[in-house]
Amino acid sequence: MTPDRYQKYQQTLNLRQPDLTVLTDQVHKSHNLSAIVRTCDAVGVHEMHVTQPKEGYKDFRGRACGSQRWVQVNLYEAVESAITQLQQQGYAIYAAHFSEKAVNFRDVDYCKPCAVLLGAEKKGVSPTAAELADQHIIIPMQGMVGSFNVSVAAAVILTEAQRQREQAGMYRNIRLDQDIYQQTLFKWAYPELAEFCDLRGLTYPELDEQGKLISPSDWYAEVKDKPVL
Repeated sequence: MTPDRYQKYQQTLNLRQPDLTVLTDQVHKSHNLSAIVRTCDAVGVHEMHVTQPKEGYKDFRGRACGSQRWVQVNLYEAVESAITQLQQQGYAIYAAHFSEKAVNFRDVDYCKPCAVLLGAEKKGVSPTAAELADQHIIIPMQGMVGSFNVSVAAAVILTEAQRQREQAGMYRNIRLDQDIYQQTLFKWAYPELAEFCDLRGLTYPELDEQGKLISPSDWYAEVKDKPVL
């Protein structure tokens, strides 16, 4: 771990937006999921939510070019439970969905806690998810094609969310909970050691200001024989 790399991790976490997220509803193509994860990382989304597709799903983690390491991906069996959980946490659900009540995607407030809901390729957002959503949004189209690819739509919408939040100064201060910040920082810096600790229920060892382990030999001697839980 070099000091420059550790500083880059800190700079990235300093910009993370804990109350901006994405929820996918049966998006099953691995390249689309991977692209959405990459966009989430690019605009500072800390975690996203994925409803496990029932058909055609292939593991996308190996195709996200490492981006899944930087964005926590939470999996759900049903979109209803994901939406309910997010709404109970105070998130507004903005569904990318064609309907009579849909508004231009630029006309909603992305500065409040919100989740962008994206539907499956071809089928779009499911009727159940559309009914549960707080608002429907659309991206105006000027050509013969009726809609963007789902990963492109995610990038377009999240870029607007980023713009609004930048104007509001929401990237100027650290917004992540400090415990989550420090845990994530350690996992990024020492993924294998973090896994060792997680399997044994251990507290992560302390790091100095340059990201180096403090007294690593003493710490390892104390915990090396701890059993996996």
